[in-house]
Amino acid sequence: MPLNRRTFLERTAAAGAGVAVAGAAAAPAVAEERGKDHGRGRPQKRYSFTVLGTTDLHGNVFNWDYFTDKEFDDKAHNDVGLAKISTLVNRIREEKGRRNTLLIDAGDTIQGTQLSYYYAKVDPITAERGPVHPMAQAMNAIGYDAAALGNHEFNYGIPVLRKFEEQCDFPLLGANALDAKTLRPAFPPYSMHRLRTPHGRDVRVAVLGLTNPGIAIWDKQNVSGKMVFPGLEEQAAKWVPKLRSMGADVVVVSAHSGSSGTSSYGDQLPYVENAAGLVAEQVPGIDAILVGHAHTEIPEYFVTNKETGQQVVLSEPLKWGQRLTLFDFDLVWEKGRWVVERVGAKVLNSNTVPEDPEITGLLGDEHKKVVAYVNQVIGTSTAAMSTADAPWKDEPIIDLINHVQAETVKAALAGGEYAALPVLSQASCFSRTAAIPAGEVTIKDAAGLYPFENTLEARLMTGAQLKEYLEFSARYYVQTPAGAPVDTSKLTNANGTPDYNYDAVSGLTYEVDIAKPAGSRIVKLSFEGAPVDPAARFVFAVNNYRASGGGNFPHIAAAQQLWANSEEIRNTIIAWVQAKGSVDPSEFASVGWKLTRDGVPVF
Repeated sequence: MPLNRRTFLERTAAAGAGVAVAGAAAAPAVAEERGKDHGRGRPQKRYSFTVLGTTDLHGNVFNWDYFTDKEFDDKAHNDVGLAKISTLVNRIREEKGRRNTLLIDAGDTIQGTQLSYYYAKVDPITAERGPVHPMAQAMNAIGYDAAALGNHEFNYGIPVLRKFEEQCDFPLLGANALDAKTLRPAFPPYSMHRLRTPHGRDVRVAVLGLTNPGIAIWDKQNVSGKMVFPGLEEQAAKWVPKLRSMGADVVVVSAHSGSSGTSSYGDQLPYVENAAGLVAEQVPGIDAILVGHAHTEIPEYFVTNKETGQQVVLSEPLKWGQRLTLFDFDLVWEKGRWVVERVGAKVLNSNTVPEDPEITGLLGDEHKKVVAYVNQVIGTSTAAMSTADAPWKDEPIIDLINHVQAETVKAALAGGEYAALPVLSQASCFSRTAAIPAGEVTIKDAAGLYPFENTLEARLMTGAQLKEYLEFSARYYVQTPAGAPVDTSKLTNANGTPDYNYDAVSGLTYEVDIAKPAGSRIVKLSFEGAPVDPAARFVFAVNNYRASGGGNFPHIAAAQQLWANSEEIRNTIIAWVQAKGSVDPSEFASVGWKLTRDGVPVF
């Protein structure tokens, strides 16, 4: 019998164990009978079902970009949001039979858009008589069966996460999210689901949830002393045999962990960040893994388990609700039990279907509130600023990002061991169309400077390391001899380097000599008018993507972390503008770097 909400919460709170969720006994499952039963003349019993999966939804319900205040679009014309996913899910359920499907998610649900931010910070779900989170409303309406915890679930603190968990009609799973004192699961490790077949015995499907050990670093201030996050392989090896002994015919892992086997946090933790492939390879008894965290698309990928030789299928649907994974299972009844005969995976594109009007109607009021919120005036600017020339000039709009980051880090380190060190900052031109108008500035304008959900860190760097860092960044420019014409449409993005992997560093002055080959372009590198001492120490304000190895810049991933913040940088910028009231570029803008050729400025 299905557990009611209260019983489920009481049991998981008391035991810290898994949740058993039984499938209803409505329409019988569709069966396919082929072959004979070991020569005895009876048809073999067969059953097929489908597990649908999403991941890295990041607060996307509507096909809408709150930072541009218009329908979402990208170069590939992808669509986003749970309203689109709902339409795909409904179609698959109609095709397969509602009771022959399960719907799961691999985490990073409640952070990423202004919709999710609004209900965490502006009108928080944790308030007395607070609202129900839009993601909980949408996922409940669609009928999710389980979801793994993502690392971004912890960004707004444990109270927000617990309230979200309470509002969900499905369990949030995290077998490797443990209470720091008892080392018992702080969330249900697994859920068990029964699928009714036409052959008497139900199929029991276990879903094991695993989250990312990097939470211990990325959200240290929220989880330190409260929860610990051991490695995925270790906890999978503990729980998968238990699930099999409990009668699971099929074991599906929902893992908020990429498949590459790499880590972005160096040796700061003994656990692998992107461990889904290692789990498949090392832990026997797993049939399929829904992969998350890496924001990549993997329709179907097979890993051979070293111990059993079994092929384990992995699939990762693209982020934000752009894709839906389908795991199709074929089972056969052998020796008194259901055995997986075949499993395959594929992804469906959400841009092929319209939004489900049930979901858009359900959350129409919340959507309107957030649209009004992002168009709210938060201050004024004494001058217009634009990123149009920022890829090749030191522009005030990029200085604004660096100024806010440096001020934030200085305030965080004040009174501490590193307070006396100079603070530098890095920023990229994330969008060539971002702008701050003269006059009124809205939340949308400020947030548009930083379209990614990066957070801010402080790392300790030396002068020598910063020189190498800047040389690496300067690879972005196409080598252009002195005297040759300069075409800005062909000057940047050398060897495919994207705009977001060119960092301008504030607090230093330097020239980038584009006539020289990559690796020897940084000249006249100075701090406060004097050449930078290679041994000098600097605090470097840097986004978590870069700090964790994104872009593969030298030294930064291994540099000592002095401070980290779970607040998105774009929201820090918004708060700064609100606090200042008026933005005056003359207070922070300067030409700290410029492009040259043999000492002659290019512009």
